[in-house]
Amino acid sequence: MSCLGHGHPQIIAAMAAQAASVEYAHTGFFTTAAAEELAATIADQSPGSLDRVWFTGSGSEAIEAALKLARQYHVERGDIGRTKIVTRRQSYHGNTLGALAAGGSVWRRVPYEPLLIDVSMVDPCFEYRFAEPGESSQDYGHRAVQSLEDELLRLGPDTVIAFVAETVVGATAGAVPPVAGYFQRIREICDRYGVLLILDEVMCGSGRTGTFLSCEQDNVVPDIVTLGKGLGAGYQPIGAVVCTSSIYDAVASGSGALKHGQTYNAHPVGCAAALAVQNVIREEDLLGRVKEAGVRLVQLLDARIANHPNIGDIRGRGLLVAMELVADRETKAPFDPALAMHRRAKADAFDRGLLIYPSGGTIDGRNGDHILLAPPYNVTDDEVETIVDLLAQTVDAVLPS
Repeated sequence: MSCLGHGHPQIIAAMAAQAASVEYAHTGFFTTAAAEELAATIADQSPGSLDRVWFTGSGSEAIEAALKLARQYHVERGDIGRTKIVTRRQSYHGNTLGALAAGGSVWRRVPYEPLLIDVSMVDPCFEYRFAEPGESSQDYGHRAVQSLEDELLRLGPDTVIAFVAETVVGATAGAVPPVAGYFQRIREICDRYGVLLILDEVMCGSGRTGTFLSCEQDNVVPDIVTLGKGLGAGYQPIGAVVCTSSIYDAVASGSGALKHGQTYNAHPVGCAAALAVQNVIREEDLLGRVKEAGVRLVQLLDARIANHPNIGDIRGRGLLVAMELVADRETKAPFDPALAMHRRAKADAFDRGLLIYPSGGTIDGRNGDHILLAPPYNVTDDEVETIVDLLAQTVDAVLPS
């Protein structure tokens, strides 16, 4: 979230200037220069024809808006029989009811199951956990993709609105990148059956993995992508839905407007903050820094803890990196959930002055523990070394071997 750290003077100045000019204007009547410039900046940085932007107040709201936009796109084209959403197990898309329904985070869903819309869930692309012994990455990727096509055929592909996935899975499974070619094959299947591809980059986008959109590294362009978190670097709440011109044109030439909206869509101060964030990232070449620091972070983690008997996997992309905790490296057996090893690690690391993002249920919503690291884009080499040093101390103190 705080991807540029705290108190950046350029961002604070932009927020103050915007508040002194226009602090709020309802988008039903007005636009603002900050919103227009931010939208243009996002469009310029996004691949393909991802060039239309709708601003929200959070990542969860962005997912809600994306699901509505996807449904309305089909309705505008007269394809009203498309009513179903397909997502992946062990995913996370937010905590509002629509976003929660689209996610596969079991423990977050359980209390609210009676309130959630029905969605279909297919296999995640999680090679460390679900590849068969001896199975190549390519073969595993094909098998993971096939679970989507099988489900589309089971449902009837002409009933499906969209497939929703995180480009790099964030909180629920811990910085899980796709295997090479996975999303290109997903794109082909979606195109074959007229299903929209929605990529959730609330956590992994906005530069977190070294490119503005993480999917650029997978050579795929979704129909819709959602952003949040790093977009505004925590200075103001903001999220965004970015869609292709064809999606926009279907609505614009049909009913003329997305049938959705909230009071603080495209809030001027939030847009001004996010625009300043994007300017800082560009001016300070922080996408390059994310790539360099990400490589260094993984190298140091490999050197310090990769051979620890209770570290099963170190994975990620850019400055979104995780390590999975296991009771046995050889069998990949997880710890007993009752031990809550991720919570123990969180408490120990905090006492040492290190903030980590731990989670349990990594494998199936109940079993498995991981620790997620997401340093700011401008993290220094010395700070990366400190992070790894403190984390290694936590690993030695908390894990049993």
